Amino acid sequence: MKNTSPRHLLTASGMALMLALSPLHAQEAATADAAQAAANENKPLTAPESQARRQQAMPESFADLVEQVSPAVVNITTTATVSSPLARGPQFPEGSPFSDLFREFGFPGFPDQGSPFNRGAPTERRSNALGSGFVISADGLIVTNNHVIVDADEIEIEFFSGEKLPAEVVGRDEKTDIAVLRVESDEALPFVSFGDSDVARVGDWVLALGNPLGQGFSASTGIVSARNRALSGTYDDFIQTDAAINRGNSGGPLFNMDGEVIGVNTAILSPNGGSIGIGFSMASNVVSKVVEQLEQFGETRRGWLGVKIQPVTQDIADSLGMTDVRGAMVTDVPSGPAADAGMRAGDVIIDFAGGEVEDPRDLVRRVADAPVGEAVEVIVLRNGEPVELQVTLGRRELAEGGGSGEISSAAESATDLMGMTVAPLTPEIAAELGVSRDMRGLVVQSVDPSGAAADKGLTAGDVITEAGQQPVETMADLEDRISEAREAGRKSVLLMVRRAGEPRFVALPVK
Repeated sequence: MKNTSPRHLLTASGMALMLALSPLHAQEAATADAAQAAANENKPLTAPESQARRQQAMPESFADLVEQVSPAVVNITTTATVSSPLARGPQFPEGSPFSDLFREFGFPGFPDQGSPFNRGAPTERRSNALGSGFVISADGLIVTNNHVIVDADEIEIEFFSGEKLPAEVVGRDEKTDIAVLRVESDEALPFVSFGDSDVARVGDWVLALGNPLGQGFSASTGIVSARNRALSGTYDDFIQTDAAINRGNSGGPLFNMDGEVIGVNTAILSPNGGSIGIGFSMASNVVSKVVEQLEQFGETRRGWLGVKIQPVTQDIADSLGMTDVRGAMVTDVPSGPAADAGMRAGDVIIDFAGGEVEDPRDLVRRVADAPVGEAVEVIVLRNGEPVELQVTLGRRELAEGGGSGEISSAAESATDLMGMTVAPLTPEIAAELGVSRDMRGLVVQSVDPSGAAADKGLTAGDVITEAGQQPVETMADLEDRISEAREAGRKSVLLMVRRAGEPRFVALPVK
């Protein structure tokens, strides 16, 4: 914050007067300012005054916030029927000297080995599981994780007050691990609302509530440790936090200091199953859209573009003459919305629905959030020029309803190029590779382990179908594309490579 004390204002006014009266004094003042700036460069970073004041205003206790939001947090108990083989014969505690022996020979307790001791009829038993959730509407909508309630025969909700009510599944989404439940209550239920997870910053305070390890209602606090974490899902956008999250916290809310839900506690990274300060909450801006669709349709309805994509690397950007390393490169356009709109393999999607595309993850999430059946403007970079396309998105859920190795067939006219030996693809070699006999291109026969092609991941059996975004069928075609890249001052040439029929782009240096 700028210092506006009277003394500072007076000094500033005095300096202005000196500058007006004396050029010599002005030079001296400029020298002093430069010296002060240099001194400031050697000072450690400090929090802005406004931030320091906010930190001073932080409450000494989170009790008020916990008291405010806790009535909307629930414990979830599920019951399911599971089958297990009927065990016969002796049982041994895990780790006993006999356990390995009996596991090897398929004795009871190790039914996967098919032991004659385990041929009894399977038995059924009731299994219980615990989790957490939170109420998002007065009429009884509850959000939790899908893995908390999946395969459950019965779901019981326990409120902070101790009241228990049965719940039914409204809808669930495996891809984001989110489920929506509903309970029927004679009274309006206390509820919480979603906040904007994009506003959360690393270092912000957060509060996690839930039912860890079945111990009942519990609160833990920490900070946002990182944002935009991806674990294994297509639509992952996790907030990482060091607030204690354990088994049983799954499905519970992560609050900001305004009492808004900015995440759903989903997973932990732990060698022993307990919290080590690395927990992950699915960001509310992802969850809220899924919840809205599950409430309205009972299922998700995500947009579908109909392309295969890969990241734009620095090498690929150089080969295309791009100044920025961003966007999503199209490797294949099967039949679908993008093909109908005229999109081509080799296009780089740089803008979707009026917003810049940073990378493939960014594009996938934004396409999923776009309305199905509506036309959106997509800008692609093609041959160095932007091209506008109008794409009417399909629905992803409806659209979703051979390997490489050494070539035994001898190929004529094999040529060493860019650290690999290539030859024209013949129908016989195509059949051996398990690709279409009509495919045209150059097959990679061998790769120098120390060459550029190996560095980029090419292997024997890969088929080069394009170079410089033009088809290649002969060595001369490839050599011409390399020469054109050199003449254009580019460091690399862009190749389309198909492995077992699947396409991807690789940029190889042309030196």
